[in-house]
Amino acid sequence: MTRIPSATYRLQFNRFFTFSQAAGLVEYLHALGITDCYASPLSRARLGSLHGYDVIDHTSLNPELGTWEELQAFAERLQQRGMGLLTDVVPNHMCIADSGNYWWNDVLENGPSSPYARFFDIDWQPLREDLANKVLLPILGDQYGRVLENQEICIDYSGGAFFARVYDILLPVAPRTWRQILEPIRPVLKGVLGESHEHVLELDSILTALHYLPLRTETNEARITERLREMGIIKRRLAALVEAGKEVRQALHDSLQQINGVKGDPRSFNGLETLLAGQAYRLSSWQVAADEINYRRFFDVNDLAAIRVEFPTVFAAVHELVLEMIRRGWVTGLRIDHPDGLFDPDQYFRNLQEACRSAQPAPADESCAARNCPAAAGRPFFLVAEKIVIGDEELRPRWAIH
Repeated sequence: MTRIPSATYRLQFNRFFTFSQAAGLVEYLHALGITDCYASPLSRARLGSLHGYDVIDHTSLNPELGTWEELQAFAERLQQRGMGLLTDVVPNHMCIADSGNYWWNDVLENGPSSPYARFFDIDWQPLREDLANKVLLPILGDQYGRVLENQEICIDYSGGAFFARVYDILLPVAPRTWRQILEPIRPVLKGVLGESHEHVLELDSILTALHYLPLRTETNEARITERLREMGIIKRRLAALVEAGKEVRQALHDSLQQINGVKGDPRSFNGLETLLAGQAYRLSSWQVAADEINYRRFFDVNDLAAIRVEFPTVFAAVHELVLEMIRRGWVTGLRIDHPDGLFDPDQYFRNLQEACRSAQPAPADESCAARNCPAAAGRPFFLVAEKIVIGDEELRPRWAIH
């Protein structure tokens, strides 16, 4: 039997209001006559988010809200009072302004060869030829050249990889372009350690591996798998090399200083400009977004990139967390955020109903159809949607929602 709430109470979770605090309110809410709590998104959001709709990882619980054990304690407290739990799901976009978005970072590092390239709605072959196989990132506060010469973009090294630091955002640097940073190190190490030193030989081997790394435009699955495997090996080897030798660390430090340029000397930034030109993204001023951006956004918010839940693999990944909560019996209903931004909302709701029905811990009441309940009309799980309507527009009656 579909559980239909009769009185809900909205809970806005963030670092100031957690699962443990919500559990302490259950008795009070029950006394008020509340039948179901309705929670803001529970998946991992941008660090410090107060609302949770700027999701950066659909597959993991937001640690700022509490642990799995604390969520379970809250859900069980509700169950003890016969109360349900609805939660928000954000199926149409992700926040890309946080370095913790693994899917987006992988796309920026690997371009069209990223396993997550199809997760986002990106035009890899736009009209502008200089954006071919690149993503435009309109995140700069000024013209590119001025930002560069003000040293607001610099290259950092951490844990076997290089990153472009733009203000407080870290962007991955494509491994094949690391040679521009690492090749100047070789003559320095050769002069200090000698041609046959193990650190020099290991650096040579890493440079060779980078040279033969499959291109980021590869779409053959075998070559993509090879690329990802070799990238992981190269990163581990570089991390071990840097950790093992103080001469390597000093030479790397000097190489990074050189490529990051000297303020007041425009020519000193040529190397950095060349390195950035080799990435799967192009940095630009936020002011050009309306004309040149080549990824679909949520409304016109640059930080929110649309995702493609019409693909089964993307649908499964986006709903992995909430379906697990339904499977455990903790979540009894969902509220879908802006489904009209999806490619096919009608099909989406049918897919979601089927996924929720399969995830529910107990089968639907077989006598439901005889009573003409919502499950008989293809609505076995309680779903509601937020949609903007204009003029005389009405909510689509065929959508499998309540």
